Amino acid sequence: MRVPVAGGELTVGVWGDGPRTVLALHGITANHLAWQPVADRLPPGVRLVAPDLRGRGDSPLPGPYGMAAHAADAVAVLDALEAATATVVGHSMGGFVALVLADRHPERVDRLLLVDGGPPLPMPPGDTADERVAAVIGPAAARLAMTFADVTEHRDFWRRHPAFTEWNTDIESYLDYDLTGQPPRLHSKVSAEAVRADSIDTFAGPALADAWRRLRHRPLLLRAEYGMLGALPALYPDPAALADRLTVRTVDGTNHYTILLGERGAAAVADSLRS
Repeated sequence: MRVPVAGGELTVGVWGDGPRTVLALHGITANHLAWQPVADRLPPGVRLVAPDLRGRGDSPLPGPYGMAAHAADAVAVLDALEAATATVVGHSMGGFVALVLADRHPERVDRLLLVDGGPPLPMPPGDTADERVAAVIGPAAARLAMTFADVTEHRDFWRRHPAFTEWNTDIESYLDYDLTGQPPRLHSKVSAEAVRADSIDTFAGPALADAWRRLRHRPLLLRAEYGMLGALPALYPDPAALADRLTVRTVDGTNHYTILLGERGAAAVADSLRS
């Protein structure tokens, strides 16, 4: 479905139907199909709603970007679906958005689930904003400037990524959806401007810092055992340091990508949403 927001419309994926709504927010270079594996594992009576965030997928909207802007867009999605409240789940940057949404609109959030994202991260190395973006998301950012001859070449690029230790048709659909243009110059739909602005906002903007300081809910954080490149360190290497603010569970054998797109990770997220 399409939902009007400031500056245009968001594309929103909807799975299932029922009295309970789950609002699912994807990562910084992802799209709504990242939630397909979780949606497949949810029981009847649950409606999972996942927008392509501003500047991603089929939501090619201009700025302003940042966590507050994405949170405002998320409220517009809930309004369009006539959902007074929702369970909000966010992966990676979607976790940051989820925290800001819960801080600014606590009455709209009945439960908060964070998936390897949410708690603020330390400032990454680098002298410029672009160097810091590259330090955090690495190949995911580099491919925004790349072109691909066809769908197969794009899939092969991701098969070589060290974190894609699992492969399935959901991953292929998720990756294929991200492509636009014409062969032999297919490229990502993700706006590099949006990625840059959102990255800067997560490290230096006030919205996330304020949300973390106030923390109006006690979220559950599902933490991947391994990091962005499928190895140690994890994105959150010290779960004990977070225990006073939220409940932390490590999903063994998963990394930052497979905690959502892999079998074990998707099952853990779906189980947490069911319980």
